[in-house]
Amino acid sequence: MLALFPFAFAFAAVVRAAPPRAHKLVESIAPPRDWFNLGPAPADHVIPLRIALPQSDFDTLERHLYEISDPDHERYGAHLSKEEVEALVAPHPDSLRAVDAWLAEHGIPESACTRSPAKDWVSVNVPVSLAETMLDTKFHVWKHATDEDQVVRTTSYSLPEHMHAHIELVQPTTFFSRMKYHRTTFRFSDSQSDAPSVPGETILVVNADGTKVLVDASCNTTITITCLKQLYNAVGYKPSATNGNQIALTGYLEQFANVEDLQLFYADQVPGAVNSSFKVTLINGGENNQTASEAGGEADLDVQFALGLSFPTPGTFFSTGGSPPFIPDVRTPSDSNEPYTAWLDFVLAQPKLPQTISTSYGDDEQTVPEPFAKRVCAGFAQLGARGTSLMFSSGDGGAGDGDPDPATQICQTNDGRNVTRFIPGFPASCPFVTAVGGTIDIPEIAVDFSGGGFSNYFSRPSYQDHVVSEFFATKFPKGTYAGLFNPNGRAIPDVAAEADRFRVFIGGQAFHIGGTSAASPTFAGFVSLLNDVRISHGRPPLGFLNPFLYSKGFAGLNDITVGNAPGCGTPGFNATVGWDPVTGLGTPNFGKLKDLVLSI
Repeated sequence: MLALFPFAFAFAAVVRAAPPRAHKLVESIAPPRDWFNLGPAPADHVIPLRIALPQSDFDTLERHLYEISDPDHERYGAHLSKEEVEALVAPHPDSLRAVDAWLAEHGIPESACTRSPAKDWVSVNVPVSLAETMLDTKFHVWKHATDEDQVVRTTSYSLPEHMHAHIELVQPTTFFSRMKYHRTTFRFSDSQSDAPSVPGETILVVNADGTKVLVDASCNTTITITCLKQLYNAVGYKPSATNGNQIALTGYLEQFANVEDLQLFYADQVPGAVNSSFKVTLINGGENNQTASEAGGEADLDVQFALGLSFPTPGTFFSTGGSPPFIPDVRTPSDSNEPYTAWLDFVLAQPKLPQTISTSYGDDEQTVPEPFAKRVCAGFAQLGARGTSLMFSSGDGGAGDGDPDPATQICQTNDGRNVTRFIPGFPASCPFVTAVGGTIDIPEIAVDFSGGGFSNYFSRPSYQDHVVSEFFATKFPKGTYAGLFNPNGRAIPDVAAEADRFRVFIGGQAFHIGGTSAASPTFAGFVSLLNDVRISHGRPPLGFLNPFLYSKGFAGLNDITVGNAPGCGTPGFNATVGWDPVTGLGTPNFGKLKDLVLSI
């Protein structure tokens, strides 16, 4: 403890001398469902506190973001610089001084703190005993019923009243989300083979707009790079390796992308890419374990399909550390499992960003404290303002848990009331990202696990007003599922892509895998190709996609009108003509989108 906290003793007199401050409640939650209190946390267990300071001018940043992302606006494509973004979200100097003084009162000097690029987050490692004093609370060890994850958390915390204007939130306190990769239907299928699929007959696919493509019939049992390029009208397009375009995938929870698996995949599906690889960037203690037995199914899937589709575009795999379970009896910081903030701190500090990034991780929106979800979402807005397109998988539970049976569904609210309610996912519910749902089969229909619905945290963004209003007015019987969802919330997903039967190599073997965790890197691969088109023609990258998709881009998407995704004891939502809460606006038609992105 002396090595970790020399300042705790050096400043002990300051702490004792500090006058008592009246605390006022910041947040209080009901004990979360499926988490069990094991007792008080050890006093010397170390918590990595992250303190969010109010962002000075986020409203202006949001206005800039929408203007530069609107293809009808004169500023379209005029993305902001790192410095311009930081200036808009930097906290007021009064807040910086107040927080520094508050930390010093508790014996924490400036040298013990780390800050985000814009200084809107302050991070410091403190023992539980000190955190309890600072936040006027008690921390306990909580264990999850399903997989026995353990975390040190509290269900309420307070701050001195004079600090409420200078601190928006402190985490991890009430953060019980586990932020897993979408594993509900991220699964190995019964069909496993070491032999590649053999092309046979072809299927003529006629899309809703009359566009026709020929797809190998084998794609109805095995999805490959060739299948996706055929289905999404990208056969023959060759992106540049040197025009500055880049694509990236994010990895968390000790998911490692294996280079040898990628070579097997390339030999199987993209022979011209054999012996090429990707850059690995380690964040917050992330690792790059290349042992075959440690190869991650999610990481291999993401890298193989995103890079296979966009080859030879340079690719990066971000490996971010931090994941439970852990045993909270040591004096080192716990795995807080809120890795998006660590990842955001890192990428926002970079002078140059990949133009396309895909993430296949998330959790139920209700498990993420609303203030924290909104701050993370604001970080994604900063990336969009700098010209990066962010894709997130929409989840694998349909309207919530994927269960159509009212007797066994588990869609209860996490607020102590335990009432049945549809459960949207986060970060897919953030309005500043592109949420990707799933399809299956050739011709495509909605896959039955495609996550979708309406946020309870974020209101419907204006870019969705027309299509969602039309959905409720003409395609969704009034009163259906009344009280089970928020019709005024941000609607999910925005788009979709194939999401099952993907042929992936993991640990040296070939498997079939499914989940919207496959759809997101797939859609991202085609977005990267579109960015290549624009950059090769001297245009800026697409950046935040949604205003384009809802105003013009939908004309380059294949409308999916068949299928549904059950959940929460109901059949869930249906795919229908136009936007729907299962497949969004539809799947990509690269040939048409290529022309559209050059017309703006």
